[in-house]
Amino acid sequence: MLKGLYDWTIRMADHPRALWVLAGVSFIESSFFPIPPDILMIPMILARPSRAWLIALVALVSSVLGGLLGYAIGAFAFEQIGQPILESMGKADSMAEFSTRFNDFGFWAVLTAGITPFPYKVITIMSGWTGMPLMTFVATSILARGIRFFLVAGLLWKFGEPIREFIEKRLGLMFTLFIILLIGGFYLVRHMG
Repeated sequence: MLKGLYDWTIRMADHPRALWVLAGVSFIESSFFPIPPDILMIPMILARPSRAWLIALVALVSSVLGGLLGYAIGAFAFEQIGQPILESMGKADSMAEFSTRFNDFGFWAVLTAGITPFPYKVITIMSGWTGMPLMTFVATSILARGIRFFLVAGLLWKFGEPIREFIEKRLGLMFTLFIILLIGGFYLVRHMG
């Protein structure tokens, strides 16, 4: 099934209404769809580099709006919708422990999930379920998704096809290492001074 969804997503990159498809995929990926919008963004930007910034903006806005749907699922329908989504991703065991500490690290959790390959939908649902302040969630989502989508767009716009493999295989790792170093730096500053 996942392979079929992936193939459909790639085919949609050539569709005349690709921006609308990207908006839809970005929206639903933030709450339940398993395929990230980058899969659509990459071929769209390579085909039309002059639209790189528009493509990134569509992905950003749609993703944050979809994140609000995920937040609402967590806040208002966790047991009916949110919990089954998280269980299908194998995240059910850690939900109770995670929820007790989530809001202490809410900014970092949303930032990390918004930038790295960690499923953003998990954090959107958990943010609503744990009652993270909505403005913190929205602001951090805009920051994280903006960094991710505009960096991908910028790299493709500047370097084109040669950077594609790096983005598809290593960018998630680079983002993850960046977040680890950033959090480690804040930890050292806080505890060394």
